[in-house]
Amino acid sequence: MLDLSQLQNKRIVVLGLGLTGMSFVRFLSNKKTYNALNFAVNDSRSSHAQFEEFKRDYATIELVTGCWDSRLIASAEILLVSPGVDINQPEIADNIADNCQVWGDIELYARLKQTPCVAITGSNGKSTVVNLIHHIGQKLGVKTQLGGNVGVPVLDTLDTEPELLILELSSFQLETLTSLTPIVSCMLNLSDDHLDRHKSIENYGEIKQRVYQGAQYAVFNRDDLVTKPTSELAAVSFGKDSPAANQFGIIETTRGKFLALGKQALMPLSQLTISGIHNATNVLAALAIGQLLKWPLDTMLEALASFEGLAHRCQAIASNDDIFWINDSKATNVGATVAAIEGISSTIGAQQQLILIAGGDGKGADFSPLKAVIDEHVSQLFALGKDKAQLLALSEKSQAVESLEQAVELSRTIAKSGDVVLLSPACASIDMFTNFAERGQTFVDAINNVKEAS
Repeated sequence: MLDLSQLQNKRIVVLGLGLTGMSFVRFLSNKKTYNALNFAVNDSRSSHAQFEEFKRDYATIELVTGCWDSRLIASAEILLVSPGVDINQPEIADNIADNCQVWGDIELYARLKQTPCVAITGSNGKSTVVNLIHHIGQKLGVKTQLGGNVGVPVLDTLDTEPELLILELSSFQLETLTSLTPIVSCMLNLSDDHLDRHKSIENYGEIKQRVYQGAQYAVFNRDDLVTKPTSELAAVSFGKDSPAANQFGIIETTRGKFLALGKQALMPLSQLTISGIHNATNVLAALAIGQLLKWPLDTMLEALASFEGLAHRCQAIASNDDIFWINDSKATNVGATVAAIEGISSTIGAQQQLILIAGGDGKGADFSPLKAVIDEHVSQLFALGKDKAQLLALSEKSQAVESLEQAVELSRTIAKSGDVVLLSPACASIDMFTNFAERGQTFVDAINNVKEAS
């Protein structure tokens, strides 16, 4: 454990002043726990909404913006790094002193406090799984708290005492994490994402494997064996196939497909409140984690009935036109969109069209895995955004659009009753929107405007 006195008289530099950066600042400025204010803040951006708040509330603290400041970085004994900051870029890496410690907010939290926790990572499905565990835990009367990529920054929760901290961890957070000791860690899947930062899928996978460091138990995906821990850990697996004893999967019965533990049928897929095979495997991952936490299986299954799913993640949008509009704006990489197409196509009839809206900033990803699923399942693709040309090249069934509103308008002209229109971009939103939530809301608003006009 880290004694707060060990931070005193250390030269500390915070890199990045977004949500996490501001949580660092609040922690370091809290005179109840930290008496020697000896830190500075550096952000490469010239302007950001947080800068004015910082200058107003922390006027005496040094803030350097517009570049990565080699003087500040070289002076640091401790670098506190926001997840969005790539510490491997030369402007930072070449100036870090040999004796400097580099921590993210999860690492600092883990050094300060040993809260019982579970840690979940993966390219897709993280938010669904952590929210499932949070929901199930609350139904069981467990005092759970979300952290990491969801909820409030973990440093803002230091004064709370949850029974279980449920962490959604990105590869960016795992890069600086060494001290966490989860009860259960889980890597859900791995697909091309953030290769503009991590350079190769192999390096990305190695970073994701760090989720298993310090864990008591592991949960991994049998359908994606790169998720299996490379270290020796007691492990439970989940997958779409019929499972072996004490593993989770899906079985065929005379009454249809069921979630299963070994040969034991647990719940029909038709009763799940979130649709698609990909979401069924998310549920299986949550059940496997819950079982390792020693939560009663029957009570967990009861809790699933009241889980409503997440906004912008395969979210059905109500309409009066008999078209099924699905907002999957949170699908910011190719793997997420492949999973959405395959998951949704498995639930619709052969006569129903699946119309896909995709595109944005691909972050250097390889789009080729989309080709086969588009050929097999998609009737029409509307592509927009920075990397739309790469999507258009995948299929002759594609058309460029200039906006989401235009994509919705054109989708409605070709969709008939019972057809599905899926927004699942396979790309980040930053080329056209503030974030995926704004993109999703724009899609919803366009649908509503179509309804009002009809």
